Amino acid sequence: MAMAIFDDEPAGKSGQHEIGRDLSKLSLDDLRARIDMLRGEIARTEAELQSRDATLSAAEALFRRG
Repeated sequence: MAMAIFDDEPAGKSGQHEIGRDLSKLSLDDLRARIDMLRGEIARTEAELQSRDATLSAAEALFRRG
């Protein structure tokens, strides 16, 4: 299998978040965008956690009635 000599994507432009990724090659705009993406992911994760807590609380309340 032949490998390309040049990558089609510039370094640091991947939209994929990776824990431990080398941040030194990212531009200031890329770093800001990464922070925004991570904040959004934290908010989404917290919302899911709250939803699951509410579901669990409702289930516990239902079974405590009996």
